[in-house]
Amino acid sequence: MDERPVSPDLQAAETKLDATLRPLDWDSYFGQSAVKQNIQILIEAAKGREEALDHVLLYGPPGLGKTTLASIIAHQMGVNLKITSGPAIERAGDLAAILTNLRRGDVLFIDEIHRLGRAVEEVLYPAMEDYALDIVIGKGPSARNIRLKLPHFTVLGATTRLDLLAAPLRDRFGAVFRLEFYTAEELRQIVTRSAAILNVPIEPEGATEIATRSRGTARIANRLLKRARDFAQVRANGVITQAVANEALALMHVDALGLDDLDKKVLRSIIEKFGGGPVGLETIAASISEESSTIMDVVEPYLLQLGFLDRTPRGRVATPRAYEHLGLTPSERPSQPSLF
Repeated sequence: MDERPVSPDLQAAETKLDATLRPLDWDSYFGQSAVKQNIQILIEAAKGREEALDHVLLYGPPGLGKTTLASIIAHQMGVNLKITSGPAIERAGDLAAILTNLRRGDVLFIDEIHRLGRAVEEVLYPAMEDYALDIVIGKGPSARNIRLKLPHFTVLGATTRLDLLAAPLRDRFGAVFRLEFYTAEELRQIVTRSAAILNVPIEPEGATEIATRSRGTARIANRLLKRARDFAQVRANGVITQAVANEALALMHVDALGLDDLDKKVLRSIIEKFGGGPVGLETIAASISEESSTIMDVVEPYLLQLGFLDRTPRGRVATPRAYEHLGLTPSERPSQPSLF
């Protein structure tokens, strides 16, 4: 599912592009105005006191710029940025090695922080609260504990699942911010900026066309821009106009609202096979041969955001908006409830 053009997750081939397009100053960072203002205040206050920035937790759907914010924060603070992720820190010793190599004021960015192991979290607690690292030397009765002092540093955690983050860890963050989906105008600014970096001629209407199909996500906007650039180079004169963007995205089966084939398959299954619902998640998954977790975590959030889908105690229900978008007429026959 990572290869979907509208997937918000970072794809393997996009790592270099993602780093190239990432801004390092606030003037180049569009959207998230409330979060942006709050972090700017935190940075100015910390710099004024000549202290390390307080620990910050960012949460929200993938692709909204959590890593980008980490880069900007470190750059604005004038310190080093160390990037890692929860799954990459398998043992407590791995985290200890990272912590002992930090300098005063450095930012440690931990992506998917909710996936840290319990033993690793136990090491992180005193490091965040007391700037100390507890190490046990030896085994059995002769074992002794040594506490190493750490320089004051900043943990910047990022997660897409705040509910999975342990409460003791969440409580150690001094500032917690939620990233919201971008507006079409903010995405248009992002697309225009990225096109300039990539040396891609783009008309305002072309940027708007890409922005409106990007599902409120900056990463998707940059991905669609890259695909439109390739299309314009091969099939057009190299300039991304509205018509070129429209044709390129249609070729990728991304419609005017950013829905792709999988989104439509889920909606059509609910409408055509189950009379519009209510129908259970497992039943939908079985009917289209997809994993239920994929539907719940990847497909449903955007359909809910658009108002195309309702979650009820009896199951999922397609709304009149979904019928209208697909060009279908609501069925008059009563729907069959699902027990699964």
